[in-house]
Amino acid sequence: MTDKILPDSGQLGGRNPYVELARLGLSLPAPRPPVANFQPAVVDGQLVYLSGQGPVGPEGVVFKGKLGADVSIEDGYAAARLTTLNLLAALEGAAGSLSRVRKIIKVLGMVNATPDFMAHPLVLNGCSDLLVEVFGPEVGTHARSAVGMGSLPGQIAVEIEMIVGLHADGGC
Repeated sequence: MTDKILPDSGQLGGRNPYVELARLGLSLPAPRPPVANFQPAVVDGQLVYLSGQGPVGPEGVVFKGKLGADVSIEDGYAAARLTTLNLLAALEGAAGSLSRVRKIIKVLGMVNATPDFMAHPLVLNGCSDLLVEVFGPEVGTHARSAVGMGSLPGQIAVEIEMIVGLHADGGC
């Protein structure tokens, strides 16, 4: 990751996302290959559409189960945070560098939940909080939907997708 620590040109509100990740003690995983017939990210002009990612670590799925039954809100928050690292890895792969990010535009978070579970936004704060920590409030704050699902692939606890705006000139 040290080769990604670049001087910030001020386009990210004075933040370098790689420095912020390191400050948080986090690093990006290797981008995961798609598990079916789709691309992890599609770039269209200055927008990147990121396919849904889940809470997968080096050993496989880390958080499985339903919120409101066998997964706590705290574990759901951690699952959303881990999922966001996977999204950022896919974003870096598509954009070439997180320094190209102009704005996190939209986040859609899907929570594998029981019908009576009502704390979907608290779970998705794991994603939103990390995006603001890494990119700052000006770039990282976004529109968001947090919805409950009866099931998700592999019984993962959360799945998140994003739309991200890029700088046309490469960002730095």
